[in-house]
Amino acid sequence: MQIEDILDDFDILDDWEDRYRYVIELGKGLPDYPESARTAANKVEGCVSEVWLSMTISSGDNGPVLTFIGDSDAMIVRGLIAILIALFSGRDASEIIDTDAGSVFARLGLSDHLSRQRSNGLVSMVQRIKRDAQAALAAA
Repeated sequence: MQIEDILDDFDILDDWEDRYRYVIELGKGLPDYPESARTAANKVEGCVSEVWLSMTISSGDNGPVLTFIGDSDAMIVRGLIAILIALFSGRDASEIIDTDAGSVFARLGLSDHLSRQRSNGLVSMVQRIKRDAQAALAAA
């Protein structure tokens, strides 16, 4: 799913309860995360829930392209991971670095409806993705 589709769906849903259920449904749609990838290197620090993000790098016309997969033990966090994957996965590293995730989260209303701990975890996931993108650019 593309981030534009998620944004459009959120625009249709007026009630935050409906949006919350939608985020959970997005998480249920994530592919299974391999047990072999549940390593300390893939674990995202700064999250209350258990969160893992893995990345693969391929060559693109404008530099490295990063593809992400992820998982969490919390359903709402799985949904947040799905949103992050829609926002960042399959994009050039430089585009990932330049993406203003905060404006997307504000449009979705996430900053107003997530607990401080969940919001901090979301920021930690974004920071991790951007660090991965910077490392991929540096290695290219």
